[in-house]
Order: sequence, then structure tokens, then C-alpha cells
Amino acid sequence: MSTRAAVLAAATRLLNTEPTASMAQVAAAAGVGRATVHRHFATREELLHEIGVGSLDRWEESLEAVGAAAAVASEDAAQVRAALEAMLARFVVDAQDFAIALTDTNIVAAPALRERCEQIFVREVELYAAGQRTGVLRSDVPARWLGHTVYGLLVAVRDALIEGDIARRDAVDLITTTFFEGSAAR
Repeated sequence: MSTRAAVLAAATRLLNTEPTASMAQVAAAAGVGRATVHRHFATREELLHEIGVGSLDRWEESLEAVGAAAAVASEDAAQVRAALEAMLARFVVDAQDFAIALTDTNIVAAPALRERCEQIFVREVELYAAGQRTGVLRSDVPARWLGHTVYGLLVAVRDALIEGDIARRDAVDLITTTFFEGSAAR
């Protein structure tokens, strides 16, 4: 692993649990000097931007891995539900790995990241809409609302894990049952 990648990985782990950590703390977590961190990331904002890019990459990979587009095209309720369940499971892991990217204003407000985020979100919302059309999800709410609901649940999972309110092994089941029981077709 390159020094840059090691610093990025250490920073992501640290910032997930200590969002206000300084660049000096990031350097210590990475086992390098502050000058080394600054050689790779001139500012904290630049470091956070890179973490944001990584989180968006992972989001996109997760949608592809669960076959979201194929499930949408299939219009098959079982396939759509399976893709939704797999997506939620992957999102829980993604949120644990990139917790800082869920709410840090430097990440969520950066114009380039925001634009890419919207493009990926549209693809995710297509899966919720397919769930509505196939009777898997309730159709009395906007499909985008379902996406925002999942986002809120991911923030809740992140916070509950940090606080020790839930066990890591229970996170996927908790988010899946909460989502499907609250969003099931009526």
C-alpha cells in the first residue's frame, strides 16, 4: 500500500469516529509525520474531498454489485426485493467504512461531489421506484423519499454503532427490518 493510500485509510478510520480530528491526529493514526500527510493532502478539506470520492466510488460499486439496473429492468418483485436487501446490507458496510462521508459538510456540500452524488442517487431511486411498481414497497410516498429514509437509517446505524447502542452483527438486520416494515406496500 502506498503512503498516500495508508494515510487516506487511517484518516478515514479516525474521522469516522472522531470527525473533528486534526491533521496531526491523522498523521499519528497513519504512523507518519504531519509533513508526510501534507505532502499528499495540502489541507484537511482536500483530504475530506478524497474520502468523499472514495465513498461515492463505493456507493456506485454497491449498486452495480447488487445488480440494481438488472433488477429495475426485470420488473420482477422477487429480484427487486433481493437487490434491495443486498443493497441495504452493502450500504451498512459502506456506511461503517465511510461514516464521515454521510454528514461532513466539507464532503456533502462540495459541488463536484454533490453533482456526482445526485447522479448515483437517481440510479438508487430507480430501484425504489421498481420496488413500488412491483408491489414490494409502498407507492404512497415519493421514491426519492425512500432513498432519503435509507440515508437517515444509515446515519442512525453509524451513530448507534459509535455509541455502542447496537452490535455490529445486528446492524444489517435492524436497517433491513426497519426499512421494509416502514416502507412495505400497504
